[in-house]
This record gives sequence, structure tokens and C-alpha cells, in this order.
Amino acid sequence: MQVAIAEAKAQFAELIRRAEAGEAIELTRYGRPVARIVAADRPVRRPLIGAMEGAFTLPDDMFEGDDEIAGMFERNAEN
Repeated sequence: MQVAIAEAKAQFAELIRRAEAGEAIELTRYGRPVARIVAADRPVRRPLIGAMEGAFTLPDDMFEGDDEIAGMFERNAEN
């Protein structure tokens, strides 16, 4: 789509909406193309679940219990 710069000033918000929808808007001055409005590239977002995969390692004994701490949780649950 081609639009004269003077006309684009009055329709700027609508032209941006159309560009976001995937349409390329070509701005003209005296009938000659001088600029183009297109949607910006949006970075692909990684899903939150698994985003830290490989960033660190867990210690081998992480899931081994500690009797003192387990006792604290048991006493707290009784109250």
C-alpha cells in the first residue's frame, strides 16, 4: 500500500495497526517512495518451564534427608 506522507500524518495510528497486522506501508513524497512502515521483528520468547535447563547442576546429595530438619517440619505440622 502506498500513502503520501501528508496523508500518513493524519492516519498514523491506523497505518501502524495495519503494519502490525503484517501489511507493508510505503510512504511517498511527490509520488516517489521514500520510506516503509513494517512490523518490527518480535523476539521469540522461551517458555518459562525449563528455561534454566543446563544453567546449573544439582548436587548428588540434594534429596538425602536430614533428620533434624525433618523433625522440625513434623513438630510444626502437629501445631
